[in-house]
Amino acid sequence: MAYDKALAALADPTRRALYERLRRREHAVGELARALGVTQPAVSQHLRVLRKARLVRERRAGTRHYFTAHHEGLAELRRYVESLWDDVLSAYAASSQKQEETR
Repeated sequence: MAYDKALAALADPTRRALYERLRRREHAVGELARALGVTQPAVSQHLRVLRKARLVRERRAGTRHYFTAHHEGLAELRRYVESLWDDVLSAYAASSQKQEETR
């Protein structure tokens, strides 16, 4: 279940807000902290969770750490959600077929 880390990471509203910003462009940790009004250590902790879920990538330039969205973790979550949708469509088709048979 590779998608479970991405699902858990994005369940937190602060991490979702970080991910949304990082989807648009690369940001430094301090820039993210100022934008969201949280401390740099808190942002770093949230980014660590997002990185472990493979939702963000880190680039270092000297003492600065830059992050950007990485879509691999999101792709795994998407495949999972699509598999749920496939189950719903199959159940709907089976239900429709049974209704046709009873007419």
